[in-house]
Amino acid sequence: MENVTYNSFMLQLEGIDFTKEVVYIAFFLFLAFYIFTMTLNLGFLILVIIEKSLHQPMYILFCSLTVSDIIAVTEVFPRLLVDILRPPSERLISYYECVVQAFLNQWVSSTSHTLLMIMAFDRYVAICNPLRYAAIMTSRMLVKLTVTAWGVPFLFVSVLIGLSVRLNRCRTFVSSPLCDNASLFKLSCESVEINNIYGLFYTVLLLVASVGSIVLTYGKIAVICLTSKNKSMKKKALKTCSTHLVVYLVLSFSGFSVIALHRFPQYSHYRKILTILFFIIPGSLNTIVYGVQSKEIRNFLSEKIKSHQCLQLKNNK
Repeated sequence: MENVTYNSFMLQLEGIDFTKEVVYIAFFLFLAFYIFTMTLNLGFLILVIIEKSLHQPMYILFCSLTVSDIIAVTEVFPRLLVDILRPPSERLISYYECVVQAFLNQWVSSTSHTLLMIMAFDRYVAICNPLRYAAIMTSRMLVKLTVTAWGVPFLFVSVLIGLSVRLNRCRTFVSSPLCDNASLFKLSCESVEINNIYGLFYTVLLLVASVGSIVLTYGKIAVICLTSKNKSMKKKALKTCSTHLVVYLVLSFSGFSVIALHRFPQYSHYRKILTILFFIIPGSLNTIVYGVQSKEIRNFLSEKIKSHQCLQLKNNK
């Protein structure tokens, strides 16, 4: 079979098939999740921008994570919603669009991990070196950390996707509801050994760096808490670290479950569902967890609700 070497051909997405009885239920359910996730994340961004008490490194770093979630769900859900209503033969995507989608998916998911690594460092400094926190976490340092969190994954993912794009293609079927790197190199009939080696290297590197940073920072925080008699500091450490840890565990479990299931084709249905949940659960849960745990956010919302109620009472009088 002659290899396809041009980039403009159309690919067919496998998608998730629903019966006629539940297709519209699934559509509106996914639409509700999309609207809910976007509302939460955009609301948090606006809140941090307008509320001066939230102009702190922790919330600014979390805003970067929020931007990552917004990019991910916006890039995935509009197409997914349309494809749910289409018959399988009409679920088409251009090769260029598939490459962009794969790049963005890999980039934002990797960036979420690097941002959480930096947030772990922020919590370590805040708890273990509170007197030097302001001197260490300056605006300049914050910019450097944020650029690093986005820039390093950009470079690694560029190589990852570049290795897949270089391959000649002989297939036009994407065995997934959306494009990722594995979907790209599976379009080729050539050897993908280099792709597998680099993909494994990058996955292991990200996993080791991510888990290592969490273990290192949380280990030192645990030592400080165990040796300190300051109950207020212990309470603060438990509150902030538990929030960060929940977000990290949800993201890690979702992401690495999808990666693991790529190795087992017989579980493709579960992989497709987990792929969609990877964008739904962290994207909505992150903001809820931080919003509930944050005293500053709770106070701000409480004041706004009270002022609104007072205004209504005055108008009623």
